[in-house]
Amino acid sequence: MGQQFKMLKQLQQMQARMAKIQEELGEKTVTGTAGGGMVEVVANGHQKVLSVTVKPEVIDPADVEMLQDLVLAAVNDAMEKARELASKEMGAVTAGMGLPPGLLG
Repeated sequence: MGQQFKMLKQLQQMQARMAKIQEELGEKTVTGTAGGGMVEVVANGHQKVLSVTVKPEVIDPADVEMLQDLVLAAVNDAMEKARELASKEMGAVTAGMGLPPGLLG
């Protein structure tokens, strides 16, 4: 019975730490880029795009498709970095708990 109580208490502590990290992730940002920095996308740890910056010299009305591709690449880069940030932050909480990988999402 004591072992079960100890495990329950550890899970409750971990849940509280995870909730705090989730909150903090909304305050952290990552930047995705494309075209050598010609397009930048800033996103937070909740994978929400906060801003998109396009340098004027990359805008060519005759080649809108290239600009669209650069924006898409920068957004995907930012989203990947945001996922990595969240995974790293959450992994720090679950490390050492002896839980199977993927148990908590």
